Amino acid sequence: MPTTVAERIVEELDRAGVQRVHGLPGDSLNGLTDALRTTEAITWQHVRHEEAAAFAASAEAALTGELAVCVGSCGPGNLHLINGLFDAHRSRVPVLAIAAHIPGPEIGSGYFQETHPEQLFRECSAFCEMVSTPEQMPRLLDVALRTAVERRDVAVLVIPGELFLKPCPKRRAGAPIRQVPRLVRPTDAELTRTADTLNAARRVTILAGAGVQGSHDEVVGLARALQAPIVHALRGKEFIEYDNPYDVGMTGLLGFSSGYRAIEKCDTLLMLGTDFPYPQFYPSKATIIQVDIRGEQIGRRCPVDVPLVGDVGDTVRALLPLISADRDPEHLTTSLAHYTKARRRLDDLADNDRNRSPIHPQYLTRLISEKASADAVFIPDVGSPVVWAARYLTMNGSRRLIGSFTHGSMANAVSQAIGAQTAFPRRQIIALAGDGGLAMLLGELLTITQNELPVKIVVFNNSSLNFVEVEMKAAGFVNYGTDLENPDFAKLAESVGIRGRKVEQADDLAGAVDDFLAHDGPALLDVTTARQELSIPPTITAAQAKGFTLYALRTVLSGRGDELVDLAETNVFRRLFD
Repeated sequence: MPTTVAERIVEELDRAGVQRVHGLPGDSLNGLTDALRTTEAITWQHVRHEEAAAFAASAEAALTGELAVCVGSCGPGNLHLINGLFDAHRSRVPVLAIAAHIPGPEIGSGYFQETHPEQLFRECSAFCEMVSTPEQMPRLLDVALRTAVERRDVAVLVIPGELFLKPCPKRRAGAPIRQVPRLVRPTDAELTRTADTLNAARRVTILAGAGVQGSHDEVVGLARALQAPIVHALRGKEFIEYDNPYDVGMTGLLGFSSGYRAIEKCDTLLMLGTDFPYPQFYPSKATIIQVDIRGEQIGRRCPVDVPLVGDVGDTVRALLPLISADRDPEHLTTSLAHYTKARRRLDDLADNDRNRSPIHPQYLTRLISEKASADAVFIPDVGSPVVWAARYLTMNGSRRLIGSFTHGSMANAVSQAIGAQTAFPRRQIIALAGDGGLAMLLGELLTITQNELPVKIVVFNNSSLNFVEVEMKAAGFVNYGTDLENPDFAKLAESVGIRGRKVEQADDLAGAVDDFLAHDGPALLDVTTARQELSIPPTITAAQAKGFTLYALRTVLSGRGDELVDLAETNVFRRLFD
């Protein structure tokens, strides 16, 4: 029998190194799922919601660096993929999405479940095309795979369901589609100009982002030569924070004062592989050099004086011999001293606090970091878990920290943990879930048990959309619409076959974390955390100060002064007492 379109897709995915497909069955996908059923090369990874399938693929691609695949049936099925695909697109990880479509002859007629996926997915992909005939298939599949792999982005193929069962024309197979190794750096003339700028500078600070992945030693070596402190963006944390005597922490809304100061005090800022988005945290007066492998990214956030297109590792290796020795270490010395003080203040907040309840989220995160395995993967939900992860998780070069850090979607933690655990079944995968994020895709607890995934879920249970409340306070609004009436998540987990435990007292937490992490199957730790814990940014603007004052006045006038007392007890009084 001739090879069908679906069978050809499976063959080509296998040749490209794909080992699994994340999705939810549907009638328009039957041809593809049946082709997967009859092969041993690629496994089907079932989820309860297609959004989770796309998040799972995004996490798999982020951790492996290889192509990951998700699928959705026609209409609402593939439409559910869109949020996770936006995350993959904005995180720049290679994902292929196959969006099944209604029968081809019915397109345009307002048929049952009809949408226009070739239009819907265009904004969250680098390639999105509809396959109208079997003759298009071999070549469009190759183009989609190559685009996803080489541009590290999302590619979408929209395929009417009946085409999966059609005979696929033969086409000579080329080499398996994998990323082609390359060297990418600026010209010698540009490197010389950059070195002259750096050699003339007195106070250089490095801002390192996700683009420094794989270039840890090169960047640390450059910092040594320049006597430059290294500030990291959130996505750069896992790649540059560890084994780095020049690290001075983060800047930005989740950062702290030492990172902010090191950038504000420099006369030259060297940006390496970062698209750090907040203009208020760039230096007010400095020469700015930016290195990025994507030239179109340069200068998007601030004016750039020296633009360099290249891979960070390739560029730094060529630049380093051109840097003059015997530099004044004063800027580095004062930046490191400031970091030591700022780090000590942060660590002082991550304590038991005399067994008070509710538990401080800093203490919970510190314990998780101290007790997790050396190669654990941490996945925080967007919101307050990201703040505590950024400040209290310790990286070591083997641990990973991934999340929806650019797209900023709720409900990413558990869904991405599913993809991570599927790809690495024996690795410790820890989802740092917000109570709101967990509830949003609560059905994925069933995916975890059905697929027998030993995912560990920590719930930061503060009965609120906590980060939204912080934003409201800063903008001067009285908290409204953010209350969450939660179930006992531990009992809920137990009801679906996940080991659950609830913790409300700090004295019980250390032992509970040990037991939670040691369990050889899926586990959920439901921790009651302080709702009024404030995550203070490294600098407070006049607008933020005014906004917080308005919030306090409006809260009192609304008859909710007890919230201010709770806020003071959680933050101000505790710091004074300590």
